[in-house]
Amino acid sequence: MKRITEHPILTPPVRQEVDFTFNGKGLKGYAGEIISSALVANDVHVFGHHYKDGSPQGLFCANGQCAQCMVVVNGLPVKGCMTPLMDGMVIKSVEGLPELPEGESATECAAIPEKDVEVLVIGGGPAGLSAALELGKLMVEVLIIDDKDRLGGKLVLQTHKFFGSVEDSYAGTRGYEIGKLLASQIGELPTVKVWLRSTAVGVFSDGLVGVVKEDRYVTVRPKVLLVATGAREKMLSFPGNTLPGVYGAGAFQTLVNRDLIRSSEKILIVGGGNVGLIAGYHAIQAGMEVVALIEAMPQVGGYKVHQDKLKRLGVPIFLRHTIVSAEGGERVERATIAKLDGSFKVVPGTHRTFEVDTVLIAVGLDEANEFHRKALAFGMSSYVAGDAQEIAEASAAMFTGKIEGLKVAKALGRYKGDIPEEWDQKASVLKSKPGPIRTREPITKGTGVFPVFHCTQEVPCNPCTSVCPVGALRTERDEITGIPYMTDLSKCIGCLSCVGICPGLAATVVDFRKDGENPTVTMAYEVQKARVEEGQLISVTDNDGAVLGRYPVKRLVTNPKFPGTLMVQVQMDKGKALKAAGIWLKEVPSEPLETYHKEVLPDTAVVCRCERVTAGEIRKAIREGVRDLNHLKAVTRAGMGACGSKTCRPMILRIFREEGVDLKGVTDRTDRPLFVEVPLGHFAGCDGGGSDE
Repeated sequence: MKRITEHPILTPPVRQEVDFTFNGKGLKGYAGEIISSALVANDVHVFGHHYKDGSPQGLFCANGQCAQCMVVVNGLPVKGCMTPLMDGMVIKSVEGLPELPEGESATECAAIPEKDVEVLVIGGGPAGLSAALELGKLMVEVLIIDDKDRLGGKLVLQTHKFFGSVEDSYAGTRGYEIGKLLASQIGELPTVKVWLRSTAVGVFSDGLVGVVKEDRYVTVRPKVLLVATGAREKMLSFPGNTLPGVYGAGAFQTLVNRDLIRSSEKILIVGGGNVGLIAGYHAIQAGMEVVALIEAMPQVGGYKVHQDKLKRLGVPIFLRHTIVSAEGGERVERATIAKLDGSFKVVPGTHRTFEVDTVLIAVGLDEANEFHRKALAFGMSSYVAGDAQEIAEASAAMFTGKIEGLKVAKALGRYKGDIPEEWDQKASVLKSKPGPIRTREPITKGTGVFPVFHCTQEVPCNPCTSVCPVGALRTERDEITGIPYMTDLSKCIGCLSCVGICPGLAATVVDFRKDGENPTVTMAYEVQKARVEEGQLISVTDNDGAVLGRYPVKRLVTNPKFPGTLMVQVQMDKGKALKAAGIWLKEVPSEPLETYHKEVLPDTAVVCRCERVTAGEIRKAIREGVRDLNHLKAVTRAGMGACGSKTCRPMILRIFREEGVDLKGVTDRTDRPLFVEVPLGHFAGCDGGGSDE
């Protein structure tokens, strides 16, 4: 079994074990866990084979947005990533096109319930919950719907501490804990109701929103709609991109952090934004190896402190690199990368092939705002918050949720004041991009005790200023984006609070009080804590991952105020103590193979996963004059599949640009009335069992 039984941050829950079968083989899982996760936990990565070319199909998005995880359960096709496991389930792979069960079954159908509500919030993530909290405080009737089994959205997947400020965005608190906190606050509001495992499937011209609630179709008529559906991940076009083992970062984090499944052994990460950097750190926390992270730009797009955490753990980061191909039989076995020149063309002779079983794609996000756009087109009162409004960090999503929540209340006449001006200002700051890399003035002091901050980039983060008991920590200009410093080093009492709370693990404390030549350095550590013991020789690195030397662990410190963070103390010579930034237990990273496998033509890459349409087919149509995505769909079937072009559309538009076509001259797709696949019986009130309350 590929279960994670020990984790430095998460505690595996006690769950009921159940039996099920997959293609006739008896397996075990947990009641209520998602089928796709139960299969991966049993080392099953191929859920079927595509009807067009027999290619293996496996988990890809884990968010119900695609149809790659389709399986047949008790005779009916379902999405494996959205269907909970039950005892005795008979699950089969989809080989070609799914077949309907033979014979007719008696099914009771009923009238479709319709529910009126003041505000319908689609999405129970940080934005939707924050909006509902503001509305609930004003006694507005709110219904939150979310397609998962718990509230929190992507917060559920985040084990790292959040940036921002303690007061405004729970900085220093781990994401999944923030999700629980917001959910508990929602539970205290009498006018806010929550429907979980409920999927919004369409917005209609008569003002109704269609919802599949636990396999029963209901309609909701809101006075105001608030869309907080987040974002979906972008994909890349490269040969082998549909192999099982090529995941979006969200799918990987779902397996690892939500469902505690060791999905991989060796991982290549493509994309150096915060999503990719953080996912790499999550992989290492779960005991997996990140063989490399590659980024096409000359610098990572995420926070430097996230990059530094990976470097300190020995992960090589290749800038100006791209993935050339992924290869394998039924799943990924290796991946080839290559260097890019200034025109983003592959430089000949720079290929490197790594043996990996997972390629994690983290190349950006697109707003999932279809419901909002359709509602506006039908003249409905609709607002949008979080990533569905603008891609940013979750801390910013919480603030935009608060702002849009008050706007909705004002539109309903339930709030008479103005939106606090400072809210807009804070939201703008939290959305700000990382600043340039700065050089700090070196500390030369060699007495007493004081903190050393290894963050050299302006990002919205200042929790260290909130926990300093002597009030001596500040940020430059007293702004949240300013780099932290101590106003007077002599005021430090060595409490280690700044080390414990720092989201970037970028604060250390150097203590000269007992030994002026060999001070004690305290560093935060959140990986493989069970393997660190007092007296053990460990490698200490600087901020760039260079090993400063091997030193025995002097003491291990924990603080209940900062759960999950182990503070490791070593005694070092003073010449290196001020440079010490982290520890590294593994010193031999995986090396690339000496040769890479055959060159694969980029045109063979699949762009439309559902219909297996290649980049070459799309380029051919473009060169023949196609300038309409609906026309392209008619001649190639690209975008005709189950996902409704959610995955392929961004890649198709990118190919238009690569072909020199101005996107202003390209007609976009016509959105389908339904944004998610729905069994037809649901619209007749059949196949139900859920409740509309």
